[in-house]
Order: sequence, then C-alpha cells, then structure tokens
Amino acid sequence: MHTSQLLPPASRPVAILGSGHALPERIVTSAELDTTLGLVEGSVALISGVVQRHVASCTETAASLGAIAARHALRAAGLELDQIDLVVCASGTMDQGMPCNAALLHRELGLGHSGIPAMDINASCLGFITAVDTLSWPLIAGRYQRILLVCSDIASCGLDWQDVEVCGIFGDGAAAVVLGASDGGPKILASSLKTFSDGAHLCQIPAGGSRFHPRRIDTAFEPLTSFSMHGKSVFRLAAKHLPTLMDELLCQAGLTQTQIDWVIPHQASQQAMQHATKRLGLRREKVVDIFARHGNQVAASLPTALDIAIRDQRIQRGQRLMLIGTGAGLSLGGMVLEY
Repeated sequence: MHTSQLLPPASRPVAILGSGHALPERIVTSAELDTTLGLVEGSVALISGVVQRHVASCTETAASLGAIAARHALRAAGLELDQIDLVVCASGTMDQGMPCNAALLHRELGLGHSGIPAMDINASCLGFITAVDTLSWPLIAGRYQRILLVCSDIASCGLDWQDVEVCGIFGDGAAAVVLGASDGGPKILASSLKTFSDGAHLCQIPAGGSRFHPRRIDTAFEPLTSFSMHGKSVFRLAAKHLPTLMDELLCQAGLTQTQIDWVIPHQASQQAMQHATKRLGLRREKVVDIFARHGNQVAASLPTALDIAIRDQRIQRGQRLMLIGTGAGLSLGGMVLEY
C-alpha cells in the first residue's frame, strides 16, 4: 500500500518553448503487411487499427531521428543549440547498451566539444510525462534555463513480425521539446506518476542488459531480444487505475473535465484509446489521436501527437492540456498544463 503523504505540487511556471518531430522515410502500410503475412486484404488494419506506420532503415538511429526532431523544436523556440543548458533523452529503446542515448544524440547534434551535460530519463512509453515532471523542478529552481528534451524510439527491430497483434501496432519516430521557466502564462498545473510493478512482466524485452547477457545464460539469446506483451492483462491493469489518476489530476489542478481543452494520450493501441475515451468520459473531438497513421511510437508517441496538434494549430497558447499515458513497469502518469 502507498502510505507516504506527498503534498500536491503547486503550479510550476514551466513552458514548452518549442516542439518538433521526425519520422523515418520508409512507410509500411497495413496492406503491405497483409500481403507479406498472407492475410486477407484489410486484416492488419482491422486487427491493429493502424493504416500505416513509419519504419526506420538500418542507417537511421534513435540519435539521428532525435537530432532532426531536436532541430525542429529549437527552430520553433527561436533558439540555437548553444543556448541549451541540458540535453535529455526520455526514450524507451536504446541505440546501444552504453553510453546513454542522450550522449549519442549530443554527438549527433555536433555538441561533442561543448561540455553541455546530457542524461537519460527512462520510463518506457511514459518517458515524456516523467521527464517533463522531473525536469520542471531544476528549471524553476534556476539550475537550468533551457532544456532540450527528446524522445526517440525505434521499436521495429524488436518486434516479432509474424505476430500481427504486436507488430501491427508499432511504428518508429522521434519528438522533441525545448523547456524553459516561464514568466507568466504557461505552467504545469498538476502531475502524478504511479508504478504497479506486479505488472512488470506484462511488457518487456528481456535482453539488453546484464540479467540476460549472452555470457551469463545457457539458453537461446535471440528469443530474448524480442518485445513481448500480454495485451489483455496490461489493458485490465491500466483500466483499473486510470480513472483514479484522472480524478487526482483534476483535483490537483482545481479544474473540471469540461475545462480541459485537449487530452493528449500515449498512443498505446486502438482498443486502449477507445476504452480510455469512453471510460473517462472524454469527448472524442477533444482527444488528439494520431494512432492510425503512426502506430505506437513508444515514448515518442505522446510528444509527436502534441507537436502535430500544435503545428496544425488545434492547440493554442493559453489552452489547458491533459497528458496521460501508461508504460511498461507497469507505470501510469498524467499531467495538466496550461500551454
């Protein structure tokens, strides 16, 4: 039982100064997957809810995609790289075991001799919300003035492409924001993060660390490199806790649901998004949904949806946004902010 009594954080004067996203060049349609898998036309789209997804080539990395998204975000913020105090990656997938993704992105951006610090914050698909919440505190304390936050994920290489329920829902991509302390207007009104680790086994890639390193196991390594998901169990566990999470966010923010202008969820799956919209009583026209053309891009999903809605001018300055999602762990989190 969670017994600590944490005080709800007061509103934090933190702003998204600019945002951007990037996608791999290659598009894989569900019709193509129907042919590859020998399925009846329309099967993959029906099962997954995805019409197309972007898939990285062997020469595209999380760092290279992240750098493109970062430059878009900097341009939107009207800033140059040398005006950034910290580079953070909040990705769910790693380019390599070491160093952290942020260091590789740092080099990709040409910052190799700059000395600007770089670090990772990893909370799987929940990385963006977790990172914004965590980084808001050093921003308002004055430790940093401007932070470049990048979520860049290549899920495609870890999928079983014969399992339609898994491979059909994922895509690759990157998104970035520049965060800074605001002098009025934009602010974080509420945030909450929760982990229920009895569901840690429900979404995982066992390989990639020391636990199942090929030098330490006497079983086949290759199967451990693929993503596995118990979708129904994840769905049930998330559905159990999401309503309480949303109520907590609204209570912290001192708002009613009708006062939220836009809900930007993690683009987990068609079923998850439809259920959450219905269960939480959300108006569908107020939910930013890019799932059909992008799939689940892991940590990059939510900030990609956010950037698309900002760029097409659905989201306007002064509007109240609710960000909400789930990630492996099983973790849940949300945030209400005034954009």
